[in-house]
Amino acid sequence: MTMHTNDRYQRGLEKLREIDGEAGERVLHSLEDIAPDFARYLIEFPFGDIYSRPGLDLKSREIAVVAALTALGNAAPQLKVHIQGALNVGVGRTEIVETIMQMAVYAGFPAALNGLFAAKEVFAQGEMPAQA
Repeated sequence: MTMHTNDRYQRGLEKLREIDGEAGERVLHSLEDIAPDFARYLIEFPFGDIYSRPGLDLKSREIAVVAALTALGNAAPQLKVHIQGALNVGVGRTEIVETIMQMAVYAGFPAALNGLFAAKEVFAQGEMPAQA
């Protein structure tokens, strides 16, 4: 069982680095002093198990995450990390904006507005490739 857990962790850590780079690692480090087990769970389950599954490419997965976090309306820090992650895996700015705008239909205008402002903040950081 330990080997399986180590495999999940390694696979998840690689996937996190591929998607989120330093931002993902900062989240892990911020949990070290309060909930190191939670940091491990965060790597093993979402990234080691779910993100590593076949069936969807990383662009599709990140678009889904941006949509879900926008619809939640209460996860701006995580939304910003995943907007940057989406850019990192090749999702364009226009695709991100359209995904967030689409959420106005299902989650309401306030959630979509919050999402758009989060995207604007990430885009202004200039860390992502200039994409349409």
